[in-house]
Amino acid sequence: MQINWSEQSRDDLREIVSYVGNSFGQRKAKEVFDEIRGSAELLKNFPMLGKSFVKDEELQIEYRTLPSKLNQLIYCIEGETINIIAVWQNRRDINRLKKIKTKTMKIAVVGATGLVGSKMLQVLDEQQVQMDELIVAASERSVGKEIVFKGKAHKVVSVDEAIKQRPDIAIFSAGGAASKQYAPRFAAQGTFVIDNSSAWRMEKDVPLVVPEINADTITNDTKIIANPNCSTIQMVMALAPIHKAFGIKRLVISTYQSVSGSGLKGINQLNCEETKYSKLPTLNPQLSTLNSQLPPAYPHQIYRNVLPHGGDFCDNGYTTEEEKLVNETRKILRDNSIAITATVCRVPVTGGHSEAVNVETLRPFDLEEVRKMLAATQGIIVQDDPANNLYPMALTAYDKDEVFVGRIRRDFSVENGLNLWIVSDNIRKGAATNAVQIAQYLINTQKFGPSTGSGPIVCSEVKGA
Repeated sequence: MQINWSEQSRDDLREIVSYVGNSFGQRKAKEVFDEIRGSAELLKNFPMLGKSFVKDEELQIEYRTLPSKLNQLIYCIEGETINIIAVWQNRRDINRLKKIKTKTMKIAVVGATGLVGSKMLQVLDEQQVQMDELIVAASERSVGKEIVFKGKAHKVVSVDEAIKQRPDIAIFSAGGAASKQYAPRFAAQGTFVIDNSSAWRMEKDVPLVVPEINADTITNDTKIIANPNCSTIQMVMALAPIHKAFGIKRLVISTYQSVSGSGLKGINQLNCEETKYSKLPTLNPQLSTLNSQLPPAYPHQIYRNVLPHGGDFCDNGYTTEEEKLVNETRKILRDNSIAITATVCRVPVTGGHSEAVNVETLRPFDLEEVRKMLAATQGIIVQDDPANNLYPMALTAYDKDEVFVGRIRRDFSVENGLNLWIVSDNIRKGAATNAVQIAQYLINTQKFGPSTGSGPIVCSEVKGA
């Protein structure tokens, strides 16, 4: 069994220890702290030791209390995890315990009709995220349409209507302008906003989160949480364990990014050009017919071409996509000293970003240790057997949640040099899956505290992610 302390229980523990320390001294405070932690450790071996006091029949969850001399732990058991819900001093009103109940979760997807929004719904279903009600929201032109989720039809509502329903979590894949407009309104009423645009990523007080790396930056007060750029997410997944073990001095990054990173418009341009130039029927004739009048996503043909152009060009000659790789990597790894340069290319692939990443570490490393470290990292699959032509590819990474790493080899041109080839599905782990993982983290860590009957989880649409 493993112990999971909710945010509420950690706050309770800090409050109790602070109270005892101020009233009776630090020695007594340490005794109380050790007693509470000791009780939690005891539950690992004797999870049923606590007395049952309330049951949630609908969710089949039983809440238990484990009293000690001065305090009591409130907990429930879910699978192999003991969730500590709260820590209360025995002098507190025991009736408060009766109010504990798992929060009713409503999930609204704002941007549900878009490429990433629809994938978010798919991942929410696949990962069986706890919810009692789903709200699907989008722009005004989509209001009234129906989306089927878990066999049930849901009518698309406006973002304003979603706000009125006071969600617990709002997952935005709606573009920067919409996020700037609506995210603060959700947050002001206590909603956690998980935003997939670039609008909030570099704001000082907004956590930029890849859950496997820095979920600890999320608190009860960080109501707006930024989902990193797709190319950044897959790269830092591989870099984080290396940085922790050896330190990273410099990165030279070259990316080969799918047209799906430009949304349906990018996919449509490639499909239409393939039909036109290859004289073959499109793989999706309906899509081509419906979108044949759309303006192109790129200034040049993408079919059988490579464009060294991702995002908009900046005054310094780099593109916005390249700047994201620099700034977001430093923020997620919490190290502004890393020297980083990047070149982003758009390639005629419909799903999956590929990256050649050259790493210079601060300390010497053993290559086999790096391989083992990456293979042991949650969310990473190592595919590195060149003799048998095994290496990551966009084709095989498509529609998978993992990040694939291969071509792991030394760079002999520099001391402590390392080369990596990193591939992932940019719509899944690069966007939808990462956002859903953040939502699941919020639920698992009880960021909402005891239920007060307030609202839902929302996923939102605004253009221009």
